[in-house]
Amino acid sequence: MSRTKLLVFCLLCMLVVSLVACKPKAETPTKLNIFAWSDEIPAEIVEAFEAETGIQVTVDTYDSNESLIAKLEAGASGYDIVNPSQYAVQILARRGLLQELDHSRIENFDNIGAVFRDPVYDPGLKHSIPYFWGTTGLAYNDTCVDEPITSWAALWDPQYAGRIYMLDNMLAAYIAGLQVNGFDANSSDPEEIRIATDSLLAQKPLLAGYNATNYAELVSSGEACIVQAWSGSIGVLENPNVHYVIPDEGGTMWVDSFAIPRDAPNVDAAYMWLDFVLRPEIAAQATELSGMANTNDAATPLLDPAIANNQAIYPPAERLANCDFILDVGEAMVYYQEGWTEVKAAGQ
Repeated sequence: MSRTKLLVFCLLCMLVVSLVACKPKAETPTKLNIFAWSDEIPAEIVEAFEAETGIQVTVDTYDSNESLIAKLEAGASGYDIVNPSQYAVQILARRGLLQELDHSRIENFDNIGAVFRDPVYDPGLKHSIPYFWGTTGLAYNDTCVDEPITSWAALWDPQYAGRIYMLDNMLAAYIAGLQVNGFDANSSDPEEIRIATDSLLAQKPLLAGYNATNYAELVSSGEACIVQAWSGSIGVLENPNVHYVIPDEGGTMWVDSFAIPRDAPNVDAAYMWLDFVLRPEIAAQATELSGMANTNDAATPLLDPAIANNQAIYPPAERLANCDFILDVGEAMVYYQEGWTEVKAAGQ
């Protein structure tokens, strides 16, 4: 090799070394900001993630999917992980507010149960990772009812006046209002929604109130005889007198998922979280701490039998077969909103 060629070769080598040295290194994530339903992310799970990764986690909570949707629509939320229910996944994805997920970055993806792999609200789990699931039904205290409760109609029974609570949630209330009249819980028919509204108006004088926070404690103490309930909150009660039932008319099934907002600032940390919560031992721990059923098949053998066999948490398959899946009703939502405003204002 001539001296000129050798000099050129050396200069090229120096240039390559210089470029490699100047290439910025991937930064280790340090923060993760989560916006979730209250009580769905046990503190112990957050602490375990922080201890393993060194990432500082902040969890803010909301009490309705509508609050979540409004927050993301406003933009620049600063959240890396959100926790939408199934119909909210539909709405957020349609509005371009969620990132499309790269499943190759989620090593534990295959732990998701087959029944949750291709849901109608998010085919192929393009935008969401299912986390917890449950049902909307009834809970009653057998010390203050004459016979086992099996129908939504009990929520309209005058003998329990003043000792009935409905969930303080628009769509949950309309599940009962629609199904007690023989309609689908996802009805978009204005006339059916009007009939359901009238039923809720007729029911209101019988209620002790609308409650989405401590209704489980109220029915456990006997202050309430019958409550509309989400399954998970009843599953954690240690009271043999309280029973959870998916009503004869069907009830509904719900799935709360994790998703990454379109403008998430800490995407790498978000993927680490998704993979972490899909570990079988983490999913099992989350269920045992929260009382909510997980979507992780690999976690099932790890569950305490008292949890796995608790019908308030894992209802019988024959009851689930009649459940509706609450989905986005599109433009019909205005009829629900108008009716709910009317119901909540009645008697004030």
